[in-house]
Amino acid sequence: MRMERLGTGGSPAQVLRLLGARAEAAGAPPPAALTGTWFGAAAVLAPHVRAVATPPADAFVLRGRSAPGRGEPVVGGGWIGYLAYPDRTPTHPALPRAAGGWTDTVLRLDHDGCWWYESLTDAACPAGLAAAVREAPDASARAPWRIDWTPPDRDAHRRGVRQCLEAIRAGEVYQACVCTRFTGAWSGSPLHFFADGIERTAPARAAYVAGDWGAVASLSPELFLARHGDRVTSSPIKGTLPIGADPARLRASVKDVAENVMIVDLVRNDLGRVAETGSVTVPDLLGVHPAPGVWHLVSTVAASLRIGVDTARLLDAAFPPASVTGCPKIRAREFLQVWEPHPRGVYCGTVGMASPVAGVELNVAIRTVEFGRGDADTPGSCGLGVGGGITIDSDPDAEWQECLDKAASILALSPRTRSGRPPADRTVAASR
Repeated sequence: MRMERLGTGGSPAQVLRLLGARAEAAGAPPPAALTGTWFGAAAVLAPHVRAVATPPADAFVLRGRSAPGRGEPVVGGGWIGYLAYPDRTPTHPALPRAAGGWTDTVLRLDHDGCWWYESLTDAACPAGLAAAVREAPDASARAPWRIDWTPPDRDAHRRGVRQCLEAIRAGEVYQACVCTRFTGAWSGSPLHFFADGIERTAPARAAYVAGDWGAVASLSPELFLARHGDRVTSSPIKGTLPIGADPARLRASVKDVAENVMIVDLVRNDLGRVAETGSVTVPDLLGVHPAPGVWHLVSTVAASLRIGVDTARLLDAAFPPASVTGCPKIRAREFLQVWEPHPRGVYCGTVGMASPVAGVELNVAIRTVEFGRGDADTPGSCGLGVGGGITIDSDPDAEWQECLDKAASILALSPRTRSGRPPADRTVAASR
């Protein structure tokens, strides 16, 4: 293990852009990134990750590497990638069900603004890598991107919400997260889309990984799982208002509070399957927190895992995330495959990192753009999933608006319309 203090330097977005240019010039695999709040740091950047398709059962599992880390204030390296939502196979864009790769080296930005070089090997920091951190930002380091979005089918989403309400009235489910999907065509650089996104919106659990198969740019605010040693936490989000609204309305909303509490109980049940008896607690219930473009109700569930529970068993118990499924979980997942017009793909799965030093941290892959393969001559396909939890008090029109509110922070990366708002009911041209 080696650590070197590099000092102050560029922002995560600036350093990521330079790492991308450096990798492209060298014909090396692209960088990967975690930004916001990961492993006690403001950013963890991997200079190169050869992210390839992998069996879903192998995602985030460090077989033969080490036991889960104890949450040390270093990361060093590890496996970084994603695991898609498991129900139905998407076709557009058709990304692997899981993909990622190993890195021996990361650049970590602490919350005091200092960059560190960390490696699981004894190799010293290459001069070019240190320069990418310290180099003054250059406007020429930016690359263009463009996305032409087509919004979801409003009627299809309303139909799914109504079917969910019928199932709730019949006692089949108590709550379910009904989702829909923006589709689009992209050109340019997904990496620079992600860099622009984290600069503009500063999401708490953003992540980027790319390979020959395409790219995943997750601007997520939500923690799925953080495992450090035998301690695990999850912070489900349920309950949403536009950022311009009075956040006190969330705690006063019967619908939003009920939605959050039901999912907290579901997370408690999921973690209880692998936790020490009596160790599952709720240290934070119904906190109101800002996220890009919205206010959210956020709770936190914590537990101590039983001896011998590895990451694979933890994921078997908790994946897919409770907040994007429903109660009861298995029945809700069955219904959602009928109620939703599109497979979810990576959306509602998870993106993150497993480090033998620092542990495992995973987001919920919401506010996430999936980029299928493209080239200079042919635009690639892309997708952006959005959705919301349906309870007996839900109104289909309000649920549709919540989907638009959640997509707005990503659509707003494009130039504004004359009204000052990104268009929502027609094709959206998003460019930089």
